[in-house]
Amino acid sequence: MTTPLQEPTFLILAVLADGPRHGYAVIQEVAALSGGRVQLRPGTLYGALDRLADQGLVTVDREEVVDGRLRRYYGLTDDGADLLAADAERLTSNAAVALSRLRRRGSAARPRPSQA
Repeated sequence: MTTPLQEPTFLILAVLADGPRHGYAVIQEVAALSGGRVQLRPGTLYGALDRLADQGLVTVDREEVVDGRLRRYYGLTDDGADLLAADAERLTSNAAVALSRLRRRGSAARPRPSQA
């Protein structure tokens, strides 16, 4: 069993799932996917990308120079895709259980306040 991914890591991998992105694009898309809840700072992102690369979950896809600055694109590896898929399935399963229990709770007869 693997340790569940932290939300920022999950979102970074999710952003990279449909193709390589450069750092600024990852920051923007993580914010969009999370509805603004997760705001990555560049230092945090690049530290996470370095860690994910060391774990074999992402790789540097390519580099290019834009306006005199190096832009590095990161891509998801097969291992990264497998881990993301497993964690997405875990979250989906947990959410289904929670929603099912909430529906049962909502349909149960609720006690009425006593009449004084």
